[in-house]
Amino acid sequence: MAVPFPLAPSLWATTAPAAAPTPPLDQSIAVETCIVGGGYAGLSTALRLAERGIAAAVLEAREPGWGASGRNGGQVIPGIKYDPSELIAKYGTAGGEALTRFVGSTADRVFDLIARHQMDVPFVRAGWIQGAHTQAMVETVKRRAGEWAARGVSTRLLDRDAMREAVGAEQYLAGWQDGRAGSIQPLAYARGLVRAAQKAGAQIHGDTRVTGIVKRGEVFEIQTTQGPTVTARRVVVATGGYPDGLIPRLNQTIIAPNSFIAATEPLSDTIAKTILPGGQVISDTRQLLFYYRRDHTNRFLMGGRGPFREPKSADDWAHLERAAVRIYPQLAGVKFDHRWCGRVSLTRDFLPHIHESEPGLVVDIGCMGRGVGLQTAMGEALADYVATGDKAALPFPVVPVTPLPLHALHKLYVSAIITWYRMTDGGLKASA
Repeated sequence: MAVPFPLAPSLWATTAPAAAPTPPLDQSIAVETCIVGGGYAGLSTALRLAERGIAAAVLEAREPGWGASGRNGGQVIPGIKYDPSELIAKYGTAGGEALTRFVGSTADRVFDLIARHQMDVPFVRAGWIQGAHTQAMVETVKRRAGEWAARGVSTRLLDRDAMREAVGAEQYLAGWQDGRAGSIQPLAYARGLVRAAQKAGAQIHGDTRVTGIVKRGEVFEIQTTQGPTVTARRVVVATGGYPDGLIPRLNQTIIAPNSFIAATEPLSDTIAKTILPGGQVISDTRQLLFYYRRDHTNRFLMGGRGPFREPKSADDWAHLERAAVRIYPQLAGVKFDHRWCGRVSLTRDFLPHIHESEPGLVVDIGCMGRGVGLQTAMGEALADYVATGDKAALPFPVVPVTPLPLHALHKLYVSAIITWYRMTDGGLKASA
């Protein structure tokens, strides 16, 4: 019998390889670096530190990969919200180009780790398509493709006919394809990072909620609900969209909306070959974008925004299922048998934020919907920083913890903005 909502597991939980043991912390330990949060950033930090011969321990409140790292859409897309020219305008020529190289390499980091550690992670690296839904966005995707092509990236401009052929749908006026991108089974990847980090010597403890971080002389004491503590010279906090109040006011620096995903049962070969036949992933240029793809079991996945609150019933995914059929009428009658969501962390400037509340206590927050590659790379950079103390290892500057103005009202504000975007995005509506 199927498990009723809301207890039904995500598609990833039902198709990932078994997790490595990550027992709760049952005795106090001392390490060089303690990492709070067992998502991509925390696990990547631990792996990099362990490979450098530095004793590291990860404490995760649930199972590693439980948060958005194990519940995202599995799209591995390099870059961030800003194009290279915008990064140069913000950080200057040298800084902007360096940052462009960093964000442009994030997908490489993921696929390189999968290969180097022989992770049991289903993946396809066939590229990412961004579809332009209005004429104004046609010019945007042309500029974006040109900027990356000028830096040696394999890009392809797609007119309306080429989009129809590549996507298998009529929705877009044009688009561009970034050959660096691909897709993975995201929970399998998180579990692969766990195994790789453990093999390198890191300790990883699940079901170990951190309740406090206290500085005692030259070291930090990391306190847990079970009682045992971790003593560490350095601490990295990487809790993503679930900051849990550990760092004062940190939760007030982000908005953490849920990203909703619905997946069909496996498609017949007849239908599957009509949907993204080249195996690419896709998202579009709407403010409330859709993102969708086929997975390694030939299911169709449709993702997008839903209610800010936690879901109450399967109706909270109905708009995505209707949109899927509008894009691909051949999906009419195909059953959606998995529905899940996870919180993404968004900062006001749509950039990852690095904080250092006090020397040795480093915080990373803000995935901006591209966390698979971005937070993998951020973890490696954080590890290099805490290992050497050299801020040149960090791709982004360290900034103070600055709460969003009137943060308590942001849930209402975001709900109002979502309503406005649904009215103004044009074309296929997220609320269709």
